[in-house]
Amino acid sequence: MPAPTKAAHILPRPARADKQRTTHVPAGVGRLAAVDGLRMLAATAVAAYHYLGTPTPRFWGEAYDLPQAAPLIHAVSGYGWLGVEAFFLISGFVICMSCWGRTPAQFAVSRIARLFPLYWAVVLIIVATGTVTVLAGQRSGAPTDLRTTLGNLTMIPSPLGLDFTAGVAWTLWVEARFYLLMGVLLLIGLTYRRAIAFGFLWLVLASIGRELHSTVLDEFLLSQYAGLFVTGIALYLMHRFGPNLLLWLLTGFAWCYTLTVLNDRVATHTNSNWPISATVLTAFLVLLALAGSGPLRLLQWRTLITAGALTYPFYLVHQSLGIPLTRGILKTLPSLGLLPSIGLGLLLSLLLAAALNHLVDQKLGRLLRRHLTAALDPNHTEQDRSTPPIAHCPPDKPTPSPPGRSRPGDGERHQPGDVRWGE
Repeated sequence: MPAPTKAAHILPRPARADKQRTTHVPAGVGRLAAVDGLRMLAATAVAAYHYLGTPTPRFWGEAYDLPQAAPLIHAVSGYGWLGVEAFFLISGFVICMSCWGRTPAQFAVSRIARLFPLYWAVVLIIVATGTVTVLAGQRSGAPTDLRTTLGNLTMIPSPLGLDFTAGVAWTLWVEARFYLLMGVLLLIGLTYRRAIAFGFLWLVLASIGRELHSTVLDEFLLSQYAGLFVTGIALYLMHRFGPNLLLWLLTGFAWCYTLTVLNDRVATHTNSNWPISATVLTAFLVLLALAGSGPLRLLQWRTLITAGALTYPFYLVHQSLGIPLTRGILKTLPSLGLLPSIGLGLLLSLLLAAALNHLVDQKLGRLLRRHLTAALDPNHTEQDRSTPPIAHCPPDKPTPSPPGRSRPGDGERHQPGDVRWGE
C-alpha cells in the first residue's frame, strides 16, 4: 500500500481511542467519491455476469450462443459474480462509517429509509409487469401470487419459505444480518478498540461455526462472508485513525479467512477457478484501500458520486426487469444483434434506476426518514398532540449549543468524508 497522503497524517490516531466518539475525519477530506465509483463497478460486474457470463446454455434463446458470439467477453464476465463479494467488502467499510457517532435507533432509521422504499417499488413493479405478462398468456419469470408478494415485501422471504421476487435480493438478507450485528455493537458502544475486538471475535466464532458445521451459527455469523465485512471494517478504521500493526493484522487475518472460504463459492461457479477469483478479489481490495486511505480518496468527481447513488436501484432492477426487457428487444428487433440488444437493455435498466432514484429514494426515502426520526421522539409526538398551535408566534432564536456538545439530531448529519452507503 502506498505511503499515507498528507491528509492521512492529520487523522486522529488510536492512541486517543478513549476520545474517538468526538473525533472526526478532517473536513478537508470530503466525500469518498472513489468508494461510490467502486460500488458501481461491483454492480457492473454482477450485471456482466448475468447478461454476458451466465453459464446457462443459450440463455438468450436458441438463436444466440454467448460462448460463440463473444468468447472472450463471456469468459471474463464469468467472474462477475465476484461483484457480490466486492459489495460485502465495501459494506463493511461504509456501514462502519455510517455507524460512527450514531445511536442504534438513528442507524436503524437510516437503513430502513434507504433500503425499503426502493426495494418495495421494485418488487411491486416486478409483480405488476409479471401479472400483465400472465394475463397476456405468457409465462412470468417471477412469482406474482399475493402470498409470495407479501412475504417479499418484508425483505426476508427466504426464512418464510418463499422464493425471491427480485432475484438479487438474497444479498439484502445477508446485509440485514450484518446490520443486526453492527446494531449489537452500537448497543454495547462503538469505539476503536471494541471495533477491533468485534472483528477478531467475529472471525473466530465464524471459524468455530464452520468447524462444527453448524447451520445456526452460519446463519447468525455469516461464516461465508464474515471475512469480507471484517476486512471492510478494518479498512475504515485505517481511513479514520491511520494504519497501524494491529489493523494490518486484523486485515491480514480477515483476508486469509476470506480467500480460504472463497473456494466454497468458486465451487458453485463451474467456469471459475480459485486462483483467478482470489486475484480479482484481492485487486478490488487494493482499490478499496487506495480509495479509503490512499491517493484515490482525494477524487471528487461528481460522476462517481452520481454512479454511487444509482448503484442500489440499478442492482435491484438489472436482472428481474432488465433481462426480460432485453429478451423483448431481441424478439422485437432481431436484426439489432445480441450484443447491441444487451447494451440497450442495460442502458434502459440504468435509466429506470435513475428514475427510481429521483422519484422514490430522493422523495419517499427522505419522507420516511423524517417521519421515522420524529416517531423516535415520543415527547415531541405527545407535545404535538396536546399543545394547540399558537398563532402569530415569532420563531424562537436558535440557542447555541455548549462547547463540546452536539444538538439533537446532529447524529443524522453527514460526517466529513462519509460516503453514506444508505443515505
